[in-house]
Parts: sequence; C-alpha cells; structure tokens
Amino acid sequence: MKRIKKKEGEQEEFAVVCKALAHPIRLQILNHLQEAKGCLCGSLVDKLPLAQSTVSQHLKILKEAELVKGSIDGPRTCYCLNKEKLEEFKKMVGLL
Repeated sequence: MKRIKKKEGEQEEFAVVCKALAHPIRLQILNHLQEAKGCLCGSLVDKLPLAQSTVSQHLKILKEAELVKGSIDGPRTCYCLNKEKLEEFKKMVGLL
C-alpha cells in the first residue's frame, strides 16, 4: 500500500473533502449541480425531499469543503460546482 506523501495541511484538506462527500444527500446535491451545467438558485429544495433548512446545512458543509461556490443574486443564493476543487480532489485521490 502506498503512503500518502502530503504535508499535514494537505491531509487535513483531503479529510475535509472526504467528510463532505460522505453523505448521500450531499452527493445528490453535487449531481444536481453537475446536471444543471451551471448555477442553481433555489431549485435544489424542489429536487430533494428535504426542508430548506436541511438543504442549507448540507450546502454549508459543501461550501466549507470548497466543493460548491455560492453567489448572492438578489434575495437568493445561486450555487454551482467548484470544478477546480473537484479536479484537485481527483489528483489527491490519484496519489493513494
């Protein structure tokens, strides 16, 4: 088994992203954002069988892991994938 040769901060970052990806609802959110091929504003709640507050909590975790970007558009927040972070994560996984 290969060792992950990363600095301590990189290992922590990798763990944060893994934790964010470890919940099925968050994976569903990422899939919806990928299918949208852009940003979604408010329609995530319509696509998931969850309350607005629950969706918001999952989005917060994805944003903290930098997997999702959010921008304010009037009274709404629009969300889209952070493709750079996802590519970075793929490279991290490739080192395993």
